Amino acid sequence: MITVLVTGGAGYIGSHACKALALAGYQPVCVDNLSLGHADAVKWGPLEVGDIRNGAFLNKVIAKYAPEAVMHFAASSNVGESVTDPAKYYSNNVVGSLNLLEAVRQNGIEHFILSSTCATYGIPESLPIVETSPQNPINPYGATKLAVEHALADYGRAYGLKWASMRYFNAAGADLEGELGERHTPETHVIPLAIMAAFSHSPAFNVLGTDYPTPDGSAIRDYIHVTDLAEAHVKGLDYLRAGGESSAFNLGTGIGTTVLEVLQAVQTCTGRRLDIRRQPRRAGDPAILYAAANKAAELLNWHPQYREIETIVGSAVSWFRHNLAA
Repeated sequence: MITVLVTGGAGYIGSHACKALALAGYQPVCVDNLSLGHADAVKWGPLEVGDIRNGAFLNKVIAKYAPEAVMHFAASSNVGESVTDPAKYYSNNVVGSLNLLEAVRQNGIEHFILSSTCATYGIPESLPIVETSPQNPINPYGATKLAVEHALADYGRAYGLKWASMRYFNAAGADLEGELGERHTPETHVIPLAIMAAFSHSPAFNVLGTDYPTPDGSAIRDYIHVTDLAEAHVKGLDYLRAGGESSAFNLGTGIGTTVLEVLQAVQTCTGRRLDIRRQPRRAGDPAILYAAANKAAELLNWHPQYREIETIVGSAVSWFRHNLAA
């Protein structure tokens, strides 16, 4: 059984990736400092608690398990926080990633899958967004992820590292078997926030911007089910191991959904009405973002299975009911 080191494997997307790896016959080994992750989400392999900025720790874990590949999810990912505390993001996302890359190089690991983001594109010049679209991030989070993408490319050219950078759009939903879900502190994502509002005694939800040039005035985003996202990472690893060329891949459905459509799906799936409060736009938020994922379909044979917003929201509602709702 091939071992894969999964940094941030106790987090939302990383834990789903560990399950997908195990189902595909790999042995995931989770590395997480548990600052944001949850130890009870590590169910398909061992957990090593530590920080990726600690080179001695990484070398010890690699020596113990001899992984043949790395999936790298460990990062800070709150866009707003990255603006107010960029030092944290450059330390966690850039310094941490460079330290991990050095451990990978020193130990002869050949394959590296990066959890990247559509935030590297910034405000798109045209839609849908393709992998060759200009990358002009407008916040430190996107800038730090782009810096790691550049480092990967340089390590590939200089040292022969084979890599895939997964630029995903709005990860959402929960494991359809109910084993995993989305738990962030604080929570910043629209679907879990709306679900929590629906299950609370004061179900108010603020929509930031209702005057965009969209059908209902609210922003449009591309919501991708976390299980589909996890599967794409495994397919990316299979692709590299089969000799595929290093590359970046957009991961999205290609379907744009407005915030108000998301809220309608939450109301339908919970059976509860939200008190929707219209607020001014948040600075820097693009009106519309959605992906062209043709490259992942062609090269990885990846096709998202859970494309409907009601399915995505319904999976999150089901997990919330069974795990967090009072």
